[in-house]
Amino acid sequence: MTITQEDELEGLRAIGRIVANTMQAMSRAMEPGMTTRELDDIGRALLEQDGAVSAPESTYAFPGATCISVNEEIAHGIPGDRVLKPGDLVNIDVSASKDGFFADTGATFRLGTVRPPLERLCRDGRRALQIGIAQVGSDKPIAGIGNAIGRFASDRGYTLIRNLASHGVGRSLHEDPKEVPTWPTRGDRRRMPRGLVLTVEPFLSTGGQWATEGADGWTLYSDPMAPVVQYEHTVVVTDRGAIIVTQPG
Repeated sequence: MTITQEDELEGLRAIGRIVANTMQAMSRAMEPGMTTRELDDIGRALLEQDGAVSAPESTYAFPGATCISVNEEIAHGIPGDRVLKPGDLVNIDVSASKDGFFADTGATFRLGTVRPPLERLCRDGRRALQIGIAQVGSDKPIAGIGNAIGRFASDRGYTLIRNLASHGVGRSLHEDPKEVPTWPTRGDRRRMPRGLVLTVEPFLSTGGQWATEGADGWTLYSDPMAPVVQYEHTVVVTDRGAIIVTQPG
């Protein structure tokens, strides 16, 4: 999607606010002993309350309103009977549509106290997201996003999951540009036109390189196995940088 009118931006801001508020409310509701299905039920109720439709469910028949991935699960975790425990890393990914506009956001949350290396990983995951967003702007290279994140990751001894990319969004959950690498690449000469809508979502790890699919056909795991965090915003390209539309409010 490429925005050309103010009402399109307002439509994106509206659904962006909804998914951001839903994710934040889910993170506040997390507690030990809760199942991921119970957490997803909270997300579903909030989306429905705001007149939004779960994007993974409506687009791909995903078995949940949101994706909830715990510890060794790094993405696309199916809500179910898994019980949350103190010290868990919980990734909540919320994407939805309303009035023909789609937005996508995600973050990794700590349930209680976690080990210092995981605290640092979460902190640096958020920094990696901001570094990527800082590369967004009219006529700037798409590859600049992954190259900047890659420098940051390498300098701090991290790896990046290299087959889970950012993507275009706006009128559908996944659209052109289909793949926006959040890792260093060569030979990608694409540039960002003004008004382009896309996600920025690096998967930062202490050793993982690839995402592999589990037996359920949805849940993704790190290969080699290592902690992974993901932070994601939906942004709009402008002459003055990125407008982040997935802001709570």
